[in-house]
Amino acid sequence: SQSRPIASSAIKTLNIALEAMGRLWLPVEKDWRLNERHYGGLTGLDKAETAAKHGDAQVHIWRRSFDFPPPVLEDGSEFDLSKDRRYDGIAIPQTESLKDTIARVLPYWDARIAPALKDGRRVLISAHGNSLRALVKHLSNIPDDEITSLEIPTGQPIVYELDADLNATDRYYLSER
Repeated sequence: SQSRPIASSAIKTLNIALEAMGRLWLPVEKDWRLNERHYGGLTGLDKAETAAKHGDAQVHIWRRSFDFPPPVLEDGSEFDLSKDRRYDGIAIPQTESLKDTIARVLPYWDARIAPALKDGRRVLISAHGNSLRALVKHLSNIPDDEITSLEIPTGQPIVYELDADLNATDRYYLSER
């Protein structure tokens, strides 16, 4: 299968989960489309630095709007991934809104995850807040104006039970059951 990197913290989390389940032998597929949303010119700044530079109200708009992206990453930035060999042949965005992130994640769902589920396989996805938010929005049919306020707790596995057509019949946090 195609191997494209995702952020290393998601890879580490996946390995911890597989080890805890005694399933390190399972095949793993990594893909950049499950990476966190690209925050463009905000990348590398912590929340306080970002607020000091742009103001709290503007930062809130960038972080919580559905289709309004942050400013683009400056050319030559140390966070520019376009020259990173892990991303050869991939048009890395210079910034993304949540809408853009969803447009990146859902083709991966359609091409790789959904077919595996339809083949009767179980799938464990280790990803980041906004890429997970994209999948939750899709699976739970959450409207655009509501998805931005959905909190996805870090380190809390979300379980989906799906019918044969991949419609969600149940969604819960693993810690709840």
